[in-house]
Amino acid sequence: MTGLSTHVLDAVRGVPAEGVAVWLVRGELRLTEALTDADGRVKELAAGLNPGDYQLFFDTGSYFAAQGVETFYPEVGIAFTVGDQAHLHVPLLLSPFAYSTYRGS
Repeated sequence: MTGLSTHVLDAVRGVPAEGVAVWLVRGELRLTEALTDADGRVKELAAGLNPGDYQLFFDTGSYFAAQGVETFYPEVGIAFTVGDQAHLHVPLLLSPFAYSTYRGS
């Protein structure tokens, strides 16, 4: 069973993205949701994930709107596969007109 965490960094401002709504989906079922903390993190979004395909969504539109910044991506979705790892970390590097992700540690 696998645990999941995430981290969002505002690449334009060079600061953690606090208050971003994040939710985890498997199939059509929303499993859990949270807000990023002052460090841009959700330290334990989920625990005990079974192997399979999941999606992690970030409400980037609301985050940028709160700053008065226009964005091209109102929502970011990241699909990933859980295997036999003990823990997965899925970071998001964010700007109003681009984003990047990778399998973190």
